[in-house]
Amino acid sequence: MTEKFDVTVIGGGPAGYVCAIRLSQLGLKTACVESRGSLGGTCLNIGCIPSKSLLNMSESFHKAKNFSDIGIETGEIKLNLEKMMSNKESSVATLTKGVEFLFKKNKVTYIKGVGSFNEKNEILVKNDKSEIKIKTDKTIISTGSEPLSLPGIDFDEKKILSSTGALNISKLPKKMVIVGGGYIGLEMGSVWSRLGSEVHVIEYLDHITPGLDKEISNEFMKILKKQNIKFELNTKVEKITKNDKGVIIETTNKGSKNNIEADVVLISVGRKPYTDKLNLEKIGVNLNKKGKIKVNKNFETNVKDVYAIGDVIDGPMLAHKAEEEGIAVAELIAGQSGHVNYDIIPGVIYTSPEVAYVGKNEEELKEKKINFKVGKFPFMANSRAKAINEPEGFVKILAESTTDRVLGVHIIGPHAGEMIAEMSVAMEFGASSEDIARTCHAHPTFSEAIKEAALSVDKRQIHS
Repeated sequence: MTEKFDVTVIGGGPAGYVCAIRLSQLGLKTACVESRGSLGGTCLNIGCIPSKSLLNMSESFHKAKNFSDIGIETGEIKLNLEKMMSNKESSVATLTKGVEFLFKKNKVTYIKGVGSFNEKNEILVKNDKSEIKIKTDKTIISTGSEPLSLPGIDFDEKKILSSTGALNISKLPKKMVIVGGGYIGLEMGSVWSRLGSEVHVIEYLDHITPGLDKEISNEFMKILKKQNIKFELNTKVEKITKNDKGVIIETTNKGSKNNIEADVVLISVGRKPYTDKLNLEKIGVNLNKKGKIKVNKNFETNVKDVYAIGDVIDGPMLAHKAEEEGIAVAELIAGQSGHVNYDIIPGVIYTSPEVAYVGKNEEELKEKKINFKVGKFPFMANSRAKAINEPEGFVKILAESTTDRVLGVHIIGPHAGEMIAEMSVAMEFGASSEDIARTCHAHPTFSEAIKEAALSVDKRQIHS
């Protein structure tokens, strides 16, 4: 007998599993189909979580090697890469099992296998052992994304790596080349640089972190250079070939050709929506030119009762954006007023120091001809940052000239990823820089730099 559900979610990543849980909480009989064999999607299995585990451990390793600088005498510090990778896998397993527990707690039916449309209201699920059909009133597509490569170059995850392969290197490479100066590449570059690899970043544009506030981006690259990461900007990768030793990357820069040899190359030029196995053409779901699913403001596709959320639709490919969409579409289906404020989606780069932002950057405001004021405060003048020897970076607040409403906040510095939450909440409530400046911040904390940057909007900061 074919089982029937009110809603079926295809994909168990941050968008899908959060959506399925919320649907069930709202009283809808819900199934979630996931092909990976474990819940959590790219984020928990081969993305956000394992990368943050390695970033934390590699930073600890780097700090331990320099303990003597702050009066802590130790013996020789050695890298046990196998143990480090095991620790990472343990973290992943704990969290993915945790999502399974949440499914059981919230009475979500978890179906393992590849889901595709047999017809609009019938999903075919195939796995190694069986093939089943389920009936569903509504379907939500949340199958996420996968790494994008360069034309004609395939990942082998040994010498030519995607982010997945970069998280599972078994032997420390002497030299790593990263193609692409975006968030993922720089995070992975930071990991392997701290552990002892020589890291080179090749970027096609004249700057790293496209879309980031230019002032923050420039400061970020200066700091990474001091950490011995090397950069080749305005450089195009023409070809990558493998040999016994590793890889050869052929590049051009303003007509000048160059070859770079390395043990491994990480291609980090973006991600593409994963929709290939859904059989969307059978039911007529429309895609845009980038292969993303077209949806309206309520996440509905052109096919009635079929919705899409997360990386398969337009917008930043961020786990927290996907989660917000999962909750919003669940509440809309249940007759409530689900909503996502896309103007206030924070972003974080988990290097050391961290980079975080929310709202508009200077370049966007200038392009839109919006008059604004700027307030900045350096961590060099922050007591907490100085006390723990992490004085690099600054806080930058952009406020509308007339109303003083905060339009964007950009932070490069210690714990920026945690501090940005304060400004996300402030902006959600329409705060002015004056509101932030007159809010008491504990001393000594990193967040005092936010207060001082808010004071700086009207040139009245105290400590710089």
